[in-house]
Amino acid sequence: MIKIAEYLTPTPSPLWKLAKQAGADWAVGSLPFDDPLNAGDAPWDYFPLLRVKQSFESHGFKLAVIESRPPLNNAKRGLPGRDEEIATVCTLLENMGKLGIPVWCYEWMTDFNWLRTNTSTPARGGSLVTSFDYTLIQDAPQTELGPISEDTLWENLEYFLKRVLPVAEKWNVKLAMHPDDPPLSPIRGIGRIMSSVENFKRLLDLVPSPMNGITMCQGNFTLMTDDLPGVIRQFGEQDKIFFVHFRDVIGTPEKYSEAWHDAGQTDMLACMQAYKDIGFDGVLRPDHVPTVEGDSNENAGYSSYGRLFALGYIHGLSQAVYND
Repeated sequence: MIKIAEYLTPTPSPLWKLAKQAGADWAVGSLPFDDPLNAGDAPWDYFPLLRVKQSFESHGFKLAVIESRPPLNNAKRGLPGRDEEIATVCTLLENMGKLGIPVWCYEWMTDFNWLRTNTSTPARGGSLVTSFDYTLIQDAPQTELGPISEDTLWENLEYFLKRVLPVAEKWNVKLAMHPDDPPLSPIRGIGRIMSSVENFKRLLDLVPSPMNGITMCQGNFTLMTDDLPGVIRQFGEQDKIFFVHFRDVIGTPEKYSEAWHDAGQTDMLACMQAYKDIGFDGVLRPDHVPTVEGDSNENAGYSSYGRLFALGYIHGLSQAVYND
């Protein structure tokens, strides 16, 4: 059975109660960068992570995934200082292993992370979603560090994985690579290598390891394939799906918008059936929900009330599939 989770900040908030009331028993957490008790400890050190885990447990959640990263841009670009950045990841993985936190979600997007050109696109009933239109940024200036090729990113990723995967294997922590968002390359002169099903196959072969796997972010993967349930089965049968972002979009990699979970272009029921067929028993969380009436769009894509619909929809799909 899948484990339904929600992404929660390290500090308790009303969303913690809402998520629990909506049936999420598992937490996907971020590193505690703003913890005033850190003192001389880094967010990836043992005691800050311990406090986060204890806080979740005291509110009835099990912490299953860390979905934030120490600084890694030097490592991605192969710049001086990359070995020091890689050392912080090794520290994080060791402490996650000691604390029994089994999955680290990371990405290989350089200079900037996920990208949208509009964060208030109208959707159903006046709700707001994020959207992307490549024509609006095709002439955007390059980043401060300038272009980087896909070949260089692959070289730097191999260097990174060869150093961190032995630590992940020792401490039994799975590395779940998130796709590039959008799955399009290049953007602003920056290569984006986690942007196709074929490249995820290459990732798994790059440094083979039982700890080298995938975050199946459906919103990105459905822009890479016409058969998302088939891709879920393909990677799932290899036991390489470690974590799932259950979301949907409408459009193409060049132009798309986020969608309500019941109104996108993907057969979400077929996806849930695929997870059952492959025996997936890991963590699945909603992602990039609409902003609905009465909620703030300040953190676009992460409306608290919008998540309640998503959690309810996911529960309904899971009961329809797993109770069949």
